[in-house]
Amino acid sequence: MAEKTGIIYGINGPVVYIKGKTSFRMGEMVYVSEERLVGEIIGLTDEQTTIQVYEETSGLKPGDKVYGTDSAIFVTLAPGIVNNIFDGIERPLSEIAKQSGFYISRGISVDSLDTKKLWDVHMITAPGSPVGGGSRIAEVQETSAVLHKVMVPPDLEGTIVSVVPDGKYTIEDTIAVLQTPDGKKINLTMTQRWPIRVPRPTSRRFAATRPLITGQRILDTLFPIAKGGTAAVPGGFGTGKTMTQHQIAKWSDADIIVYIGCGERGNEMTQVLEEFSELVDPRTGNPLMDRTILIANTSNMPVAAREASIYTGITLAEYYRDMGYHVAIMADSTSRWAEALRELSGRLEEMPAEEGFPAYLASKLSAFYERAGYMQNLNGTEGSVSIIGAVSPQGGDFSEPVTQNTKRFVRCFWGLDKNLAYARHFPAIHWLTSYSEYLADLADWYNNNVGPDFISCRNRILAILNQESSLNEIVKLIGSDVLPDDQKLTLEIARVIRLGFLQQNAFHKDDTCVPMEKQLKMMQTILYLHERASALIAMGMPMSILKESDIFDRIIAIKYDVPNDQPELFGQYMRDIDKFYNEVLAKN
Repeated sequence: MAEKTGIIYGINGPVVYIKGKTSFRMGEMVYVSEERLVGEIIGLTDEQTTIQVYEETSGLKPGDKVYGTDSAIFVTLAPGIVNNIFDGIERPLSEIAKQSGFYISRGISVDSLDTKKLWDVHMITAPGSPVGGGSRIAEVQETSAVLHKVMVPPDLEGTIVSVVPDGKYTIEDTIAVLQTPDGKKINLTMTQRWPIRVPRPTSRRFAATRPLITGQRILDTLFPIAKGGTAAVPGGFGTGKTMTQHQIAKWSDADIIVYIGCGERGNEMTQVLEEFSELVDPRTGNPLMDRTILIANTSNMPVAAREASIYTGITLAEYYRDMGYHVAIMADSTSRWAEALRELSGRLEEMPAEEGFPAYLASKLSAFYERAGYMQNLNGTEGSVSIIGAVSPQGGDFSEPVTQNTKRFVRCFWGLDKNLAYARHFPAIHWLTSYSEYLADLADWYNNNVGPDFISCRNRILAILNQESSLNEIVKLIGSDVLPDDQKLTLEIARVIRLGFLQQNAFHKDDTCVPMEKQLKMMQTILYLHERASALIAMGMPMSILKESDIFDRIIAIKYDVPNDQPELFGQYMRDIDKFYNEVLAKN
């Protein structure tokens, strides 16, 4: 078959044009010029072919050739993905550094995964076994935390004819031979290739019934996300988007973390890479990187590759979901991704919509977030992909198009507030602008696994915070002295909730990650204090008398004073509250 080629007619930044009719296909991966720059066909007409190039195009000129590949942009799926760092099109940065130093050379060609490394393969299928798409045929211990399950590609089925004995093999070695129903024999290796823009198939999608436990109280209690759910973390510069995602990546009960640094500052990505390499996985004691995949696409890299990095990350996540793992994706940030779409749309001279973003921004966002879910895989196992996308609205304006369109497609919204961040209240998630639509779906899980009154405690805590907001409007106008004592108590209990429950110290060994049992006990203790103090106020005790006790500050300090593994200590605080109640009664 003759090689498909075309001749460059025009160049506009990362967009390259070929004049006339060509034999390329929509979405086909191509190599541009003799430097073999990676590109993708994004437009086809009788008069013109449009290509977006994933590398720097300076130096290209009309007359250079474009070479077809007959395949879509794909990722290589095999052992070696976890504990690796890739660019936006799955090229390992460590291998690139060996060839080109600290800067990525144009047209550099490296294998996505190490094709020479030998892996210990344990075969779990035998000759004569019927298999279908997703069937497991072998296991490889990829890292100390991840057992890689080698599967039959989703589009194949048949009978295993032969398998290799257990031993060491590369990802390109044949480990089994499959005979299809029409008699064709296919060599199976540990490697699959999958187009990044096509979701991997599943058997069915489950409803959201299990939470993704993060150890962060404001998330787990007030605004939970389900496994297989979607969440947005919008916030202005310096409000803590990246740090919130770091905490979730480290402490959540996801099996595998995919961190996509999409268009972020280079020094920030360097910090992420260094920190993740040094962090210890609290679940296993091994390096956190043993269950982490990093995709680094900094703001000075070509915008087209930034656009592709999101799809690269979610395809890798779906692959591990197919093995039965629960995967959490941290996309930081989808705003930079949307800006890449806007720049490419401008280069293509498309009609702009709101604030210059393309009219298809909403459909692109929805297609991304729709790939999350709790699924039954083709092989009968269950797995999930949860997406937590950071949004960086300019000036912290949540009414801009990316934030507003993201709100349409996520069911969890963790709005970061700059005033909280500047007051050193972290996580700076504001309880009045945030919400979770998963609460009703997760209610049964909370009742059965944490406590039957968990949801009612959560609702009462949020009601007090809402009352505080209303009272603060009055306080701003006329001061707090004119408020009746019951409203003064509401303000004081709200302060206890804000400082003692919502605010969390990432550097304290007990407060950085809090188990669900302790979260419930903390809420019950705060609400019990509210009940007893309210009873005193109802008897006519002034708030000034109640504040003479240090009980309010002692309850705030519970998060530090009660170790996570000693919930029985909360009984002492309940007795202290009763003692406070009796002492106030006795004095008055």
